[in-house]
Amino acid sequence: MPDVTPPGPPPGPRDPGDAWAVGPDGTKAWGRFGAAGLLVDDGAGRVLLQHRVEWSHHGGTWGIPGGARHQGEDAVTAALRESAEEAGVPEDGIDLRHAAVLDLGFWTYTTVVGRARRPFEPVIADRESLALSWVPVAEVDDLPLHPGFGASWPALRAAITTAPHVVVDAANVVGSVPDGWWKDRAGAAGRLLASVGALAERGVASGELALPFARWWPRWTVVLEGEARAAAPADGRAASDAVEVVRADGSGDDAIVEAARAARDSGGAPVVVVTADRELRARVEALGAEVRGPGWFREQ
Repeated sequence: MPDVTPPGPPPGPRDPGDAWAVGPDGTKAWGRFGAAGLLVDDGAGRVLLQHRVEWSHHGGTWGIPGGARHQGEDAVTAALRESAEEAGVPEDGIDLRHAAVLDLGFWTYTTVVGRARRPFEPVIADRESLALSWVPVAEVDDLPLHPGFGASWPALRAAITTAPHVVVDAANVVGSVPDGWWKDRAGAAGRLLASVGALAERGVASGELALPFARWWPRWTVVLEGEARAAAPADGRAASDAVEVVRADGSGDDAIVEAARAARDSGGAPVVVVTADRELRARVEALGAEVRGPGWFREQ
């Protein structure tokens, strides 16, 4: 007789976060430390959705893979872990886009939005899914949606193609602080690359880019010129997929303008150029880019 998977949640030890949070008025929400889920698109107009099993909260509806955050776990880690556990989403196969937070005061739900770096087929990896499917964006509203996801979907859908891109004028940013950078231009540029790498991992608060939601993970391009072209990240980190380094053979300004144009043409929006150079500012603004000064970058 074939094995039959029993209904209900899996047995065995559970994390302390796998419990109900209860608000002052008795409202209950799953996840003592909050919850998080991943909305991933495939770059071809489809998003990955989960048909929830009947015994789960709001069973029978469609939503995104997700669940309770573990004790001490940040929302992004939780969303990637839950989607891997429930749908086989490769944790190293997602480029983060942005995060939206629903805050009820006593409980938060974070929707982490990402794009698949490479095609993959979802796999039902636990008992919480009836089905997993890549659903065309235009067809999502035709499904019976989980109430929370249904309420957030219109705003998420409106931003599904938003892809901010920041281009950094390394010479201008490094030169804005009199810290002896001229004694070792490559070393100073290496420290800048390390800072950009850290920002690429952490993301930028949405208000800094005049975008909605809580946090965004832009793509970054850093343009190096002259002696700084020999720079490597000072923290020894490997190159990030979210950070491109352009080592200009000629004019750094020309390379920055071309980087801004390429970002715009590839769908990046908004495109932000970090520089205090007035002439360069005029050139990139003519392309539709926004400009922030070196102080803005340091504040991040």
